[in-house]
Amino acid sequence: MAKRRAFLKSIGVAGTAGVTGLAGCTSGDGGDGGDGGDDGGGGDDGGSGDDGGSGDDGDTTSTPEPLYFGGDGTVNFGISPSVPQDDLEVQYSPFLDRLENYLPDNHTVPEGLTVQGTIGSNYSAIIQSLGRGTTDVAETGPFAAALGVNTDNVEIILQRFGYGSWEYKSVIATRNDSDIEELSDLAGGSIAFSDRLSTSGALYPLRALSQAGLEIGNLPEGNGSQAEFEARFPGGHVKSYKLLEEGQVDAAGMGGFVRDTGSGPAPEDWQDVATTVHEDTGLPRAPIVVSTELSDEARAAVQQAYLDAPDEIYHGEDGEDGTDDDLWFGKVREASQEDYQSVIDVANELGVGPEIFQ
Repeated sequence: MAKRRAFLKSIGVAGTAGVTGLAGCTSGDGGDGGDGGDDGGGGDDGGSGDDGGSGDDGDTTSTPEPLYFGGDGTVNFGISPSVPQDDLEVQYSPFLDRLENYLPDNHTVPEGLTVQGTIGSNYSAIIQSLGRGTTDVAETGPFAAALGVNTDNVEIILQRFGYGSWEYKSVIATRNDSDIEELSDLAGGSIAFSDRLSTSGALYPLRALSQAGLEIGNLPEGNGSQAEFEARFPGGHVKSYKLLEEGQVDAAGMGGFVRDTGSGPAPEDWQDVATTVHEDTGLPRAPIVVSTELSDEARAAVQQAYLDAPDEIYHGEDGEDGTDDDLWFGKVREASQEDYQSVIDVANELGVGPEIFQ
């Protein structure tokens, strides 16, 4: 890849307001709209023309109003911290370049439009910045997106395909040298969860623990003081695994891709360290969402940019398939809230709602 995209570094929940200067106000200014009829004589307001006719407006062709993304000539694209930050930069550069090239080639946009990647500190930071309009487009997890829809912060537009499926798994694992054989044995222990808004790294593991008879207290929203175990949230799936590997926790809830794909440890290294004690399957793979502050036209443009995209945008900064900087997903399809209803149902089962953003 000829250029290396500049990324804004991690922003936290409170810090999302700090990118307001980048995104600005999301409403368009209406433009001058093209009033037509500059060659229609004196009949520009429908009065009589110079030939005494009914006075049409002459040339009514007008230039479409530009698509606005925050009104500042920048499309702010939020990226959730699912893997180390440096990896995200090289993986997502061509994915963001696609949007930056597609929009001016196919739509009227502000002159010099750019796409800026911002790596959020957690899912909540991304969703809240979408609600403020300081982020325009984002990749995020199913649970975070579903709650974002419920709070009118986001609209789901795409679902991603990765590792051979539109679905994925959630696992709870312990160390091989542990005496823990079933989830109920974790009472009094410590458990790492990837992120409070992670589907596979928190929501499904917490439901599994609850179904096993453990008290989960007010998790994932609260501090878990009433839970029968200590909950830790290191901020990523691989980070959860690392805590388990280092013996800092008794178990870890995370996406099954950490175990199965080499995105964390190599599969053989996992086997040397960890044992899966619980697994959920059939989770819908993660979506791409847009801010509800965007116009319908802007949302449709972003969606089509990726539906029509070539395979190369998934190959990372080096542009080669099958290398270390490839994205974990290789295509997308149109999606909506309905595709994530199963995740919403689990959240409802645990009583998790919009309060988690407060």
